[in-house]
Amino acid sequence: MGLKRTDAFRADAARIALTSGLTRKQVASDLGVGLSTLNKWVTAHRDTDGVSDKDLDLARENERLRRENRILKEEREILKKATQFFAGQKP
Repeated sequence: MGLKRTDAFRADAARIALTSGLTRKQVASDLGVGLSTLNKWVTAHRDTDGVSDKDLDLARENERLRRENRILKEEREILKKATQFFAGQKP
């Protein structure tokens, strides 16, 4: 028989899934619950308007930072390749 999760646990799990920047699969695995179960909790959490403006702002900021981080990593890789290319050139 599975563990009985409290309402607070389900709400926290949904909030983490919505704002952490992790995939739902990662959150479900970290919390030891099934992905479909977590998805049901997220849907229920949204239906109760349990997502605060602060949580939504955090989710948007996390997404913006992830996007910015991805761009910076790509730019760094381009610069590394350019440095290697020019270092191999003869004067």
